[in-house]
Amino acid sequence: MAYFEWADDMVIDGGPIDADHRHLVQMVNELHTATSQGRGREVVGGILEQLIRYTDDHLRREESQMAAAHFPGLEVHRKGHTHFVDSLRQLQQRYESGQITVAAQLSTVLRDWLSLHIRRSDKELQAHLRARRP
Repeated sequence: MAYFEWADDMVIDGGPIDADHRHLVQMVNELHTATSQGRGREVVGGILEQLIRYTDDHLRREESQMAAAHFPGLEVHRKGHTHFVDSLRQLQQRYESGQITVAAQLSTVLRDWLSLHIRRSDKELQAHLRARRP
């Protein structure tokens, strides 16, 4: 069983947003596997950089889709995205300064944030997209 399991209640659009979310879940699982095998220090830097870049790209794509769909919660959503990316960058700075617990914290932070964000905030987008369908 994976550390972070994809579940049917996480489906948002059946398309690009879900593909991004699935990829992020996979990256969290890769990080967790590496840290649980004692390889966190050797791989966390690269995974962390990929996660930050991919997360930032994903959030921009998601916000673009929200704007195109005239999603009324875009600004609130954008603030949450910015706060999350800032948190990731803070963890990256802590990692680069030599704090060894960052890898384990990162797995937990990512899993918890993604799970809650998808199941709560992104569900608002899902409802909005469904309401706009003819």
